[in-house]
Amino acid sequence: MPATLSAIIVTKNESENIEDCLRSLHFADETIVFDSGSTDNTVALAKQFTPHVVETDWPGDGPQKNRACAKATGDWVLCLDADERVSPQLAQEITQAIQSDKANGYILPFQSFYCGKAIRFGDWRNESHLRLFKRSEGRFTEDEVHCHCQVNGKIAKLNAAIYHYPFRRLDKMLAKLNEYSTKSAEVKFHSRRKASLFTALSHGLWTFIRGYFLKLGFLDGKEGFLLAVSNAEGTYYRYLKLMYLHQHHV
Repeated sequence: MPATLSAIIVTKNESENIEDCLRSLHFADETIVFDSGSTDNTVALAKQFTPHVVETDWPGDGPQKNRACAKATGDWVLCLDADERVSPQLAQEITQAIQSDKANGYILPFQSFYCGKAIRFGDWRNESHLRLFKRSEGRFTEDEVHCHCQVNGKIAKLNAAIYHYPFRRLDKMLAKLNEYSTKSAEVKFHSRRKASLFTALSHGLWTFIRGYFLKLGFLDGKEGFLLAVSNAEGTYYRYLKLMYLHQHHV
């Protein structure tokens, strides 16, 4: 029998993104959405595309994705975030790959966009992630923030890209920067990491230099500069929040 594919997505307040994401998954045999308390119409929109919509709490990034994997019935699992899209070329590659059985997991290239511009350089240059795997051979780490997939056996790489639209507008970028830096600071705090003002300043400055100069972010024009600044800000605030977490728990 032909191999089957389950696509999983975890969401919260993704009404601006979820429809385009789900449309790009038309080739999957089933699509599963795990929503953690959306207050917009994300759930209603998702139910127009799939009957497999689960409303639940938020245990963290890795645990939530593993919950979604446990509900999947396909031979293969493709994991997307709501702000990601499968390109038509990638959909064709995925369909062929899961039938060929040449590997247990596949790394997928990413083409990310910053406020509408495709980013070719900087910290997002040559970005790729392991997102497609045999359900019986893979699972996500239990990290609460930025988990990753672990697969037993051979891993290969596909050529076509996932399109990623993390920052469509500056207000959304600032909101995500604040949210992610808070979560990352909390993870580091629970891991007994410490920080000072110097730590925050030096890490933030290095993040800008690395992305804008060493990784040629300046070649992406003003968006390359904005991306380097926002990445540096995220790093700076992560360590600054970590510093204050320790001060408040003394």
